Order: sequence, then C-alpha cells, then structure tokens
Amino acid sequence: QVQLVESGGGLVQAGGSLRLSCAASGIISSRNTMGWYRQAPGKQRELVAAITSGGSTNYADSVKGRFTISRDYAKNTVYLRMNSLKPEDTAVYYCNYRQIGTDYWGQGTQVTVSS
Repeated sequence: QVQLVESGGGLVQAGGSLRLSCAASGIISSRNTMGWYRQAPGKQRELVAAITSGGSTNYADSVKGRFTISRDYAKNTVYLRMNSLKPEDTAVYYCNYRQIGTDYWGQGTQVTVSS
C-alpha cells in the first residue's frame, strides 16, 4: 500500500502562483510515476503533469510553459509549481502514484483562481 499526503492548495488571484506538494509513503517501488490530475465541477478528471522515476515528464497542453513538475527522490515527494494561474485552472488537484499497474490517489486539494 502507498499513502499520499498533499498540501499547498488555496485561493489565488489570476496571474499568481502556487506550489503543490505530495509525499508518498508505504511500499515504494524503484520504478514508478508520480503526477497530478485535476477535476473541475462537471468535468472529467484530467492529467495535468506527470514525472517518472527516471525523470521523464509529461504535461497537458493547457499548462505547458506555466506549470513545472519536479521530484525529490530521497523524500518520495512530487511538487507542482503553478505560475501564471488562470481562472480555468480552478479545480480539485489530486496527486497520483502509479507502480506495477496500480494507481494510488491523494485526498485532493482545492485550487481556486479568482479573476
């Protein structure tokens, strides 16, 4: 089992920045992917960004150039730096940890961007 603890959401004005953190604990595989998904009201959950244990990254087109995902491998922690936030970034952001074909999810953290 893997447990995920998220932090860093909140309310910010358009153009502002936030940083999300997610710490993983439990049975950690050396090969895994950590990432962030988001779900806005009435919409499906979507991938925001992901990073593999080898350091490869993947971003949604809507956040490229504004968001940066990174990892602290020693702490099993993933970060999402969000700059130039827009009202359409408003959503609940979920941390995801994937290993050996199994997904684990954090509890979600609300990000609200006011115009």
